[in-house]
Amino acid sequence: MVMTSDVHSRDLRYFLAVAGELHFTRAAERLYVSQPALSKQIRALERRLGAELFRRDRHEVVLTPAGEALLPHARRVLDAWKEGAAAVEAAKAAQRSTLVVGMSTSPGRGGLLPAIRSRFTAAHPEAVVRLRQVSWEDPTAGLADGGADVAFVWLPLPDQERYAWTVLAEEPRLVALPGTHPLAARAEIDFADLLDEPFLALPPSAGPLRDYWLALDARAGRAPRIGAEIAGAEETYEALVAGLGVCLVAQGNAPLITLGGVTTRPVRGVGPSRYALAWRHEDGGRPLVGAYAQACRDTVAV
Repeated sequence: MVMTSDVHSRDLRYFLAVAGELHFTRAAERLYVSQPALSKQIRALERRLGAELFRRDRHEVVLTPAGEALLPHARRVLDAWKEGAAAVEAAKAAQRSTLVVGMSTSPGRGGLLPAIRSRFTAAHPEAVVRLRQVSWEDPTAGLADGGADVAFVWLPLPDQERYAWTVLAEEPRLVALPGTHPLAARAEIDFADLLDEPFLALPPSAGPLRDYWLALDARAGRAPRIGAEIAGAEETYEALVAGLGVCLVAQGNAPLITLGGVTTRPVRGVGPSRYALAWRHEDGGRPLVGAYAQACRDTVAV
């Protein structure tokens, strides 16, 4: 069996040039190589294929039957390679003009997302913005696995040295609890009165964000009671209605879970939440990433 695995596209280009010119000197000029180098390359190709491709004498160069047989296949291979290279370039261009925005919950907050999109597309009408909805199991909303270019996230992030961000909102943390809970009768609740309550917790993969929404820093070392784990707004609502626990929630997210049977109350003793747009440090120089971040800053500055 003849081994052809080491035949390169250059070999086929050289072969097609000689086949087209039927003259080594003219083919070499067309390829911008020397005639001896071209001849050497063709002889090497013939050795690899185990067949003579051209019959040469002092007067003419003609294709052999083996050369005639190779000709259409060589053309198809190079055409396919050109198409493949063009497809790669098109994919690269599309990637440069597409921005994937990750989020775990839609940033309602008075029409924040449409306002950001409007500013961004006005500055970059050629750009395509794709939204990627991500479970609460990934607190980076797609940044960690590369599935998002920028993401709306809650701080703190795990491995936060990997990321840069701009804070879009600081909001009080409220406590969400069933409407029938004894503490729901109060207008405001001290966090100390929640220490013995079972809490709904993000999955362990959320890392420091799980600890943040459990308010570990306000518990004076007391471990929280975990009533259930939640990875989305619907799960949170169902767990609250079922009485599995209470949870802290950003003020802007309260409408997502204060449906029938659930209420929220202000909490004393815990700091505010921080909502941000984040991106990977290495992508900070990408024009679309910078432009989207600027659109966010301009929007919240109004």
